[in-house]
Amino acid sequence: MPSTRKPGTSPQSKKRSAWRSGSTALAALAGVVSAAVVLSVAELIGAFFTARATPLIALGSTFIDFTPLWMKNFAVETFGTNDKAALFVGMAVTILLLACVLGIVAYRKWALGVAGVVVMGAVIVASVVTRAGVKPLDAIPSLIGTAAGLVVLRLLTTRLWRMREWPDVAADRGAKEPDRPATSRRAFFAATGITAVAAAAAATGGRLLSAARSNVAQAREALKLPAPAKAAAPVPAGVQSKAAGVTPWLTPNKDFYRIDTALSVPEIAAQDWELRIHGLVEQEVRLSFQDLLDAKLIESHVSLTCVSNPVGGNLAGNAKWLGMPIRDVLKMARPKQGADMVLSTSVDGFSASTPLEVLQDGRDAMLAIGMNGEALPLEHGYPVRMVVPGLYGFVSATKWVVDLEVTRFADHKAYWTQRGWSERGPIKTMARVEVPKSFAKVAAGRVAIGGTAWAQTRGITKVEVQIDNGPWTEAVLSAEASVVTWRQWSFDWQATPGPHYIKARATDGTGEVQTDKRADPVPDGASGWQSVMVTVE
Repeated sequence: MPSTRKPGTSPQSKKRSAWRSGSTALAALAGVVSAAVVLSVAELIGAFFTARATPLIALGSTFIDFTPLWMKNFAVETFGTNDKAALFVGMAVTILLLACVLGIVAYRKWALGVAGVVVMGAVIVASVVTRAGVKPLDAIPSLIGTAAGLVVLRLLTTRLWRMREWPDVAADRGAKEPDRPATSRRAFFAATGITAVAAAAAATGGRLLSAARSNVAQAREALKLPAPAKAAAPVPAGVQSKAAGVTPWLTPNKDFYRIDTALSVPEIAAQDWELRIHGLVEQEVRLSFQDLLDAKLIESHVSLTCVSNPVGGNLAGNAKWLGMPIRDVLKMARPKQGADMVLSTSVDGFSASTPLEVLQDGRDAMLAIGMNGEALPLEHGYPVRMVVPGLYGFVSATKWVVDLEVTRFADHKAYWTQRGWSERGPIKTMARVEVPKSFAKVAAGRVAIGGTAWAQTRGITKVEVQIDNGPWTEAVLSAEASVVTWRQWSFDWQATPGPHYIKARATDGTGEVQTDKRADPVPDGASGWQSVMVTVE
């Protein structure tokens, strides 16, 4: 009697089909484990090299450099100071997907898999050696990591090949499923598990070894700052807003915003730090950290603002800084006629263009070594950073600064200027409503409204509040410490039930009222009035 079984439905063909499906997933797993080996081995060996030599840091930094401007703005606006964490998550997902693809390709066509791994290794090495301050030898961790990952991929893929051989053996086709495939599958999972654990141990060991080899954090904690030749002016009573919940007038170091391009915080030993001042100068100057400690230091409260700060955003802070006046440094170098800009560069390659006249006038622009009574935190520029009142940070607040080139705007462009931002970044007048929060529900009756306003170097002379479309009413200003710090304010509102909109605007020391014209942060800072919606119950 003829068989009624349809072609391709034999038990053997079903097993082969199930195996193909499962083998694809196992091949992807092999790719992921191999990628983990690449990164972990490079991390371990990278402990003996610069931190920027590790693949994740180098790849992330390169990604930042080539990311379109709109995507960078989206990341800062969406994630704020968590933008770097979001980048690492995105990188992890991307690496995971690529590793899966490479694992599957290597299983099906080994030569193509090898080519893919080699290409990825070349991309990693290129990312490493093109970072600022990285030597060709710093590519060694990535090269060794790539080789180790390729070896592991070969071993795991070979196990998969052996597992697929049994259905094609004639003696096995009509026999019961032998034990060898199940045994090989267990062996494959055991091998991947052991390799994954070893990779995790290597990565952890690399981080611990890097921390053990670096004593920068301990040296920073032990550093005793000298007394300033010119102490900061006493802070008058009443600088804090009377509205409960408004941010502290003096921002604690741990709460100070951080926006920069460094994925890994540079660790520079103070004794190794050197600043070179060169370019259009009569005399090239080199300063050591000890030179700064021996200089006539100044102390000043200065508010800093990030150009990416949206209307009502929190990318602003106020601290007491200690440092050497930059005008004193420039006096040593004696800028030549025609120079109009100082290009400052950090150890990780970031650069900022600061107008020369701003660094030579009476404002307290400084090479800061202290922040709120202690040495600069590592993430805020230790051992030395720039602080320049009145300019957004992207053209003035270079952290981990190691180079000042006196030049011309016409001759050089800084990091962000090359990416579509303006050359000069004077801070715009801005008022921020901090309490109540947007979408808050408050009880009818007296409601305290409060916030902060700034117009560094011009000062704040008035803040006005508008409820819905009513008249603008003047708020109560807190005491002013100086024109280079922000100023807080408060306003008592007799709230009636229903939804309401609260707006605020500031007037600076020149009499200019904050514009209502909305502008995005690009290219020279956001503008407009903040509107907060609350519901009164």
